[in-house]
Amino acid sequence: MKAIATRIPDVLIIEPQIFPDARGYFCETYHQGKFAALGIRCPFVQDNESLSQRGVLRGLHFQRAPHAQAKIVRVLEGEILDVALDLRRGSPTFGMHAAVRLSQDNRRMLYLPEGLAHGFAVLSSTARIAYKCSALYAPDSEDAVDALDPALGIDWGAPAESFLRSPKDLRARSWESYAANPLF
Repeated sequence: MKAIATRIPDVLIIEPQIFPDARGYFCETYHQGKFAALGIRCPFVQDNESLSQRGVLRGLHFQRAPHAQAKIVRVLEGEILDVALDLRRGSPTFGMHAAVRLSQDNRRMLYLPEGLAHGFAVLSSTARIAYKCSALYAPDSEDAVDALDPALGIDWGAPAESFLRSPKDLRARSWESYAANPLF
């Protein structure tokens, strides 16, 4: 397994080793010891999967303490632009984002530590995404920053009006509102 740094040093692109043969391929998507060797030592307690269609934009989601989550995100089918936003006050990358294409073809994964918001835009006709989380989902702790806030400068690759977003994401707080009172 190999880790590649992003512009946010704690956010890592993970490239698993692929073992192809005439039948297909095999790879480990999680191995506690190998992830620990990369500096990822948090316990993971919940796995999630979502299916979305082209033009869907989800995020930027996070959970407030004491239910903050680290995540490992990977694409099982399709392709997404995956984005991590640093929410940690005092971090040299506070307010910066890292954007990575994840797909069934490149088999990359993205690791986000606690204190980052996560979102993605679907680039293929559909995308099936798997998330490994370090804390259980806690509805009373969920929060979001508006993924389309111009202050963040995220290039999602399409005009804002073209995205399909949930009502909850449409009500997400602005970056200015979050930055005025950071939760991490």
